[in-house]
Amino acid sequence: MFDVYRLPEEHDAIREAVREVCAAKVTPYAAEADETGEFPRASYDALRAADFHAPHIPEEYGGAGADALATAIVIEEVARACASSSLIPAVNKLGTMPLILAGSEEVKQRYLPPVAAGEAMFSYCLSEPEAGSDAASMTTRAVRDGDHWVLNGVKRWITNAGVSEFYTVFAVTDPAARSRGISAFVVEKSDPGVSFGAPEKKLGIKGSPTREVYLDNVRIPADRIIGEPGTGFGTAMRTLDHTRVTIAAQAVGIAQGALDYAKGYVRERQQFGKAVAEFQGIQFMLADMGMKLEAARQLTYTAAGKSERGDADLTYFGAAAKCFASDAAMEITTDAVQLLGGYGYTRDYPVERMMRDAKITQIYEGTNQVQRIVMARQLLKD
Repeated sequence: MFDVYRLPEEHDAIREAVREVCAAKVTPYAAEADETGEFPRASYDALRAADFHAPHIPEEYGGAGADALATAIVIEEVARACASSSLIPAVNKLGTMPLILAGSEEVKQRYLPPVAAGEAMFSYCLSEPEAGSDAASMTTRAVRDGDHWVLNGVKRWITNAGVSEFYTVFAVTDPAARSRGISAFVVEKSDPGVSFGAPEKKLGIKGSPTREVYLDNVRIPADRIIGEPGTGFGTAMRTLDHTRVTIAAQAVGIAQGALDYAKGYVRERQQFGKAVAEFQGIQFMLADMGMKLEAARQLTYTAAGKSERGDADLTYFGAAAKCFASDAAMEITTDAVQLLGGYGYTRDYPVERMMRDAKITQIYEGTNQVQRIVMARQLLKD
């Protein structure tokens, strides 16, 4: 047997299990979530029942203990059915990864088990109205007051805001130190002074609410800090090294869903007396779509392996996987719309939704322009 570059059997089994759950209980609600812009509660319940809502949480905190590759496969398969629903496991990982990387044992024991049990979701609050790609310019403040911290500020583009119970919030604790003066905290939805803006009116992933989070004199116990004061920005960047892999997986899943549907359509669609799939021009499009998709998948899985091992070159591979896979997803979904012709441009067919959903993967967790900066710096550093 030659198992190099072959997925272990247990990972193939995870894919089959997630695909079965999604076919029965996620795909049927995907169009509705997009049309109504409402959180796909039925999908969440199905993923929670199968333990796919936050598979990355270690077993010692009540989680499934899935490795980074298995988690990527879960997200990929959910995204193949519904991109909005794939943000349930993806954002649970994004929100909790700072705790896993830098949190005290007390913080982990308090906040990871409820997420593992499906009793709560976790969101990540880094961006602000004037601090997007330049996250270090954030203005949200956290001031120490005895045995508490008091937080004030606004966070923007927060995925699943208002639905999640817990939030990892990054705030300035030492304004003079710039990025070295940023700290991370756990804020609860029920904390006095926490409120949310209206849902954003978005192009895609409409079933995953995106809202501003307002922090108005939010007073939290001092032990809710994640790591030491001043280490928050480093924790945020380390988190993104790992979770950019999950966005790559989401992009791969969206692209796979679009390719699958387009293949089925061109086999059935008749023009000029034969199936559209028999035309060489169509075949060339499909070949390019499949080639780009598989390249994206392999790069994503390689990055996932590096995430699990904590390899030194994870920063480069996480950025490369996210950038390449999301660009490929945008190209593949656009071509899928083209293959369906006028039908592809209507909401009666899912590729229109997939094309809109794919766009955000080029933007969030660092735009692809930022990813190229990250990759170039890593290459020049060697």
